[in-house]
Amino acid sequence: MDIYTEIILDLYKNPLNKGNLENPTNENSRNNPLCGDEIEIQLIIEDNKIKDIKFNGNGCAISQASASLLTDKIKNMDIKEVKNLNKEYILNLLHIPISPGRLKCALLSLDTLKGALENA
Repeated sequence: MDIYTEIILDLYKNPLNKGNLENPTNENSRNNPLCGDEIEIQLIIEDNKIKDIKFNGNGCAISQASASLLTDKIKNMDIKEVKNLNKEYILNLLHIPISPGRLKCALLSLDTLKGALENA
């Protein structure tokens, strides 16, 4: 368990895919008003696949690590597959127990991503 906690903290300090894309085809931002977490996701979609993805945001280690892991895992994934991702997918990526109060933090990136894909 401790190694996964260390991974989460490392991704919080050194996130993957954090930044901005030039000319994204899709983007969305969401926040969790209960704790102040914010996530913005930008995508470049080509041939029904996620060619590139970046995120920006502020918040707790769980929300930021979740965004980092999710954006890394879905590169080159088919849009239909991405649209079917669910809570269990995110929880499996994180590999740590998430309390009910922190579930919204963990799922904010997925919610933001799905919002960006609504018109894809």
